[in-house]
Amino acid sequence: MHLLIACAGSGRRMGAPRNKLLLPVAGRPVLAWTLDAALASASVRWIGIVGQPVDRADIEALVAAAAPQRPVQWIQGGDSRQDSVCNGLAALPADAEVVLIHDGARCLVDPALIDRCAAAVAAGDAVIAAAPVTDTIKRVDAAGVITATPDRAELWGADAEPGEQLRQAHAQARREGWSVTDDASLFERLGWPVKVLESSPANIKITTPFDITIAEAVLAAR
Repeated sequence: MHLLIACAGSGRRMGAPRNKLLLPVAGRPVLAWTLDAALASASVRWIGIVGQPVDRADIEALVAAAAPQRPVQWIQGGDSRQDSVCNGLAALPADAEVVLIHDGARCLVDPALIDRCAAAVAAGDAVIAAAPVTDTIKRVDAAGVITATPDRAELWGADAEPGEQLRQAHAQARREGWSVTDDASLFERLGWPVKVLESSPANIKITTPFDITIAEAVLAAR
């Protein structure tokens, strides 16, 4: 299985002057923990890390320190997450038939979850990993007034991305000028089914300083 790790973001919402994936969590960069999980997966045999040129030296040093026993390739990202995934897909080896996309900010991912996603994708399904939403969600208008309360039994927080037909989906998105924040949304627009595999609620995305506190607590408990 081929795996692309999206690492081309910034630290804007973190309030940091650099890529949040290079910030420390429990004494190591966020991305180091993510890479550990990917390398611990029994299914992944090739990894592409999609990042920005300003971070390349730091990321390559991090990869060298991990001493991976399988190929880990640097890929230059684009101006948006969508563009970065397109670049990653274009850089896949010629023999890559299916691929998983993982957000590098989800550094607590369980290698077993990666393997479950890989098995589903290899079987021909497009999948995302997600955790059921436990909070009550409110839909609010521009004036700050609640307009609806969706049934949380139907809501899931997405963790990972689908792996089948991605090249076709992204190519059409570029032709149509679509802009999305995750690959599953492209599938939804095209009417292609995407299955959900349940993941642990611990598989959080590092976005704010509080998330680092949570991640350190989870790592300490492990």
